[in-house]
Amino acid sequence: MADKVIINASPLIFLSRSKHIGLLQAFADEVWIPEPVAMEILHRGQQDITARTIERTEWLLTRSVPHLPDTVIEWRLGAGESSVLALASEHPGTEAIIDDLAGRKCAASLDIPVRGTLGIILIAKQRGLIPKARPVIEELMSSGLYLSKKIVNEALRRVKE
Repeated sequence: MADKVIINASPLIFLSRSKHIGLLQAFADEVWIPEPVAMEILHRGQQDITARTIERTEWLLTRSVPHLPDTVIEWRLGAGESSVLALASEHPGTEAIIDDLAGRKCAASLDIPVRGTLGIILIAKQRGLIPKARPVIEELMSSGLYLSKKIVNEALRRVKE
């Protein structure tokens, strides 16, 4: 298990909505949320489940973001992805949790370990934290996560479902 991971908005949103936010604790002692990501979510107000989750979960920690490196800026990502990658750049070896394809490609180009929401579920299944991945994936998709049938089938094949 890592000391910390740095997470973007969409994985936080999908894991909160589907009530699987606790799976993040299997990956790190601390889950860092860059300030721009936290502000984006908190602006939704107290009625939003993810905003409430950020405010009430002690191991979800908001962190300020250093200056954005040019190597991140040139990718023209959103504020959330950029801040996750800038913070990860400051802490080598720290995993970034990002669903956005461009953000994931940027992370790879910067040698930042990266995983998406689906990857969290697959690892949770492999570690025995959940009995089956399929129902969790279906809950995530009901919460708004888009995954093609091909991706879902490949993922389930990897965990022998």
